Amino acid sequence: MSRKWVYDFTEGDGKNKKLLGGKGANLCEMTQIDLNVPPGFVITTEACLAYLDDPERRLPEGVMDQVHANLAAVEKKTGRTFGGREKPLLVSVRSGSAISMPGMMDTILNLGLNSQTLLGLINGTGNNRFGYDAYRRFIQLFGKVALGVPEEKFDAEFEAVKLKAGVKHDVDLSTSDLTDICDRFLKVVQLFTHKPFPTDPYEQLEIAIKAVFNSWMGKRAIDYRREFKITPEQANGTAVNVVAMVFGNMGNDSATGVGFTRDPGTGENVMFGEYLVNAQGEDVVAGIRTPKAVAAMAQELPKQFNELMELRRKLEAHYKEVQDFEYTIEKGILYCLQTRNGKMNATALVRTSVEMVKTGLIDKRQALLRINPEMLNQLLFPRLDPKNTSKPVAKGLPASPGAATGIAVFDADRAEKLGRTGERVILVREETKPEDIHGFFASQGILTSRGGKTSHAAVVARGMGKPCVSGAEGITVDIHLKVARVGDTEFCEGDLITIDGTTGLVYLGEVPMIEAEFSPELETILSWADEVARLQVMANADTPEDSERALKYGAMGIGLCRTERMFNGVERLPIMVEMIIAETKEDRIAALGKLLPIQREDFKQIFEVMAPRPVTIRLLDPPIHEFLPTERQLVDEIKELQNLRETIRGMRVLTDAAQFMNLPEIKSKIQGFTDPELVDTVIAKKETMLKKVRALHEVNPMLGHRGVRLGLTFPEIYEMQIRAVLEATAECLKAGIEVHPEIMVPQVCTAQELKRVKEWVLEIHKSVEEAYGLALKFKFGSMLEVVRACMRADNLAEEAEFFSFGTNDLTQATFSFSREDAENKFLPMYNLSNILQDNPFEVLDVKGVGRLMEQAVKWGRQVRADMKVGICGEHGGHPASIIFCHKIGLSYVSCSGPRVPIARLAAAHAALLEKI
Repeated sequence: MSRKWVYDFTEGDGKNKKLLGGKGANLCEMTQIDLNVPPGFVITTEACLAYLDDPERRLPEGVMDQVHANLAAVEKKTGRTFGGREKPLLVSVRSGSAISMPGMMDTILNLGLNSQTLLGLINGTGNNRFGYDAYRRFIQLFGKVALGVPEEKFDAEFEAVKLKAGVKHDVDLSTSDLTDICDRFLKVVQLFTHKPFPTDPYEQLEIAIKAVFNSWMGKRAIDYRREFKITPEQANGTAVNVVAMVFGNMGNDSATGVGFTRDPGTGENVMFGEYLVNAQGEDVVAGIRTPKAVAAMAQELPKQFNELMELRRKLEAHYKEVQDFEYTIEKGILYCLQTRNGKMNATALVRTSVEMVKTGLIDKRQALLRINPEMLNQLLFPRLDPKNTSKPVAKGLPASPGAATGIAVFDADRAEKLGRTGERVILVREETKPEDIHGFFASQGILTSRGGKTSHAAVVARGMGKPCVSGAEGITVDIHLKVARVGDTEFCEGDLITIDGTTGLVYLGEVPMIEAEFSPELETILSWADEVARLQVMANADTPEDSERALKYGAMGIGLCRTERMFNGVERLPIMVEMIIAETKEDRIAALGKLLPIQREDFKQIFEVMAPRPVTIRLLDPPIHEFLPTERQLVDEIKELQNLRETIRGMRVLTDAAQFMNLPEIKSKIQGFTDPELVDTVIAKKETMLKKVRALHEVNPMLGHRGVRLGLTFPEIYEMQIRAVLEATAECLKAGIEVHPEIMVPQVCTAQELKRVKEWVLEIHKSVEEAYGLALKFKFGSMLEVVRACMRADNLAEEAEFFSFGTNDLTQATFSFSREDAENKFLPMYNLSNILQDNPFEVLDVKGVGRLMEQAVKWGRQVRADMKVGICGEHGGHPASIIFCHKIGLSYVSCSGPRVPIARLAAAHAALLEKI
């Protein structure tokens, strides 16, 4: 029995999206629940992969035979004949992978037209204009997608006819004009391909199927999968959906539109969408014409509007998810052409999750799992300051909420290039096309002069969480001159502009922004997340201000307080430098004595903010030379100072000469120059510093004199910090504030290091208790960021009460990669070549670093069963890494404050997914 490659909509399994693609599976399911779907069939993703694997790109054996058999069934259902001169059957050929990728692959409409079937279409409808409009659309789309003819070739001919006819809009073209366009388009194909346009409908169909399969490996599809991290396990290959055409361009009782069952920008429970009368679907999604809001249909086509509202209700009730669907009205009859889970921004996702739980459509578990934790990042972006007094220069449609500032760029390739350099970019286009997707990824926001809220630009921007203003028709965009004009105002490429996707307003220059605020719905979602999560979520915070911000984000404590960052203040750094360049222990202790009250006050303020939550304080970690200027900087400064000294000496000679020659006007102009002895003093200090920098020089400082190694060499540094922590604890307790300090030692590789530091801790602890007359409780622990420390975790657990994985350093040590060198030289190539699937500094390497962590947890808890274990590297805020941390039994994750909401939701996902 031959392999089954093709499934009719009446027989395909609507749950098998990996085989049938999301679009095909949903078409099958909608057909089987009796929604009005045009008849058709699906060619599987397996056929796509087999075709792409064939070096000669031949369709698998049996595919076209099954296509012909299924096409015959469609002919029977429609009463039309594919390639027939009377009542011809036309079809659309559409892509569809397991995961929705809007606009990233190809679609062909009106397939089956030629000079003979065109006459049959005209005779059957009695509408010459409609026939030639359908034909010119088919030639252009087939020519572009299947034959590789550049779209600009067609556009030039199309605009020439419009100019000749003196019309602005496509709908104003006459039948004669459209006939002329068809002739011109056929010549374009002949000139470009050196072959006539294919006229055999079955040949057209086979070419189209191959073209759609090929689009899976097109640049925009590959870029999209890479950007959204869509793996072959999630979606591999595209299905092809062959569907009987229904026409929205058959007159004023016909229309085409795109709808969302709820507003994808705000989440409001209202039908959202747009439509065009007498148009085909591509007109709406491509933004070629600015469509009408769906509410207008209630007056224009009231019967169909009511049917559309009922379709909306049925779709959401069946799929239990917000749906993004396309429909066509042909001669008053409503057809649903496709549906998929709606791509929404985070605001809409959060709001719809809460509201759908309240109405009983979904439960809390489903509400949490339908939100990708990374999307919460969108809710934390700044928004325009409402007190802003800037005047907008234009207003378009608020297509995707949020605000963004950047330089105007009129070309997607240039946007990508500039975006990679870190430049903030706003992509400005007349209308965007799927080919522009790489420019979207690199841009802060998108501005188009044409298109509606359901145009390609709007849909993709919302899915990315990027601000978008579309249909700003007051703006004339000239992509060739790279200039946009708004009345008497214009802005060029490189000019700074600001867009507000929430209001649709466009501003010249940069507009002030303010921090985002949590919505009540987000608070609700995160409270549900905390109820089910096992992992606690801490924050990395180094100052009282950081701590307050972390609390706002919902941090349950501080998992990493980096004490070295407290020394960089203008008043503190000179004292730190004084301590470093001290030649004797006594001088060093004297300088540390000045730092002690500063550190103690810092810790006290942080404890007060976080009370009664735990605060983990890491003792000094980086090499101390990092607090000093570089050797090159000091050498240059000393040279400049020496030149200044000679200049001042010359000025003194000039001053004496002016006095001797009685030239008061000269003397008055040169008074006030510094005494050279003062410059000599500064030079002497700089030279002492230079000597110390050279003495501290290391070939590989990150593997050298840092962390506990530095603390054991200069015990007075760690002793000062330990005392500051414990005295701050005592002062808080004395004030009635409950605190839970934790002292953490960095860069440990042996238990002997921990024992030495612990001895100091216990000695100082006793001293502080006696001085304050209080019993102090604290925890003593170790970072695990050295491979040997992980391998000796059982030994370290005899001294440490908690562990915290420093996965940034642990990853460098495990891979033997320097992060800066790896990311700037070979790591991107490793990722593109699939040598490594992810950047291990962004995504935890569970196969290597992860196994080390898992063993360390196991060995540590064999010695100390209640061992608290966490992670405080960058991975602590990465959702997939958090799921792994949950799996191996960590107690908490710690990340930067703004990542805390993301980590809270990811921790809930980890707990919920474990139960599946």
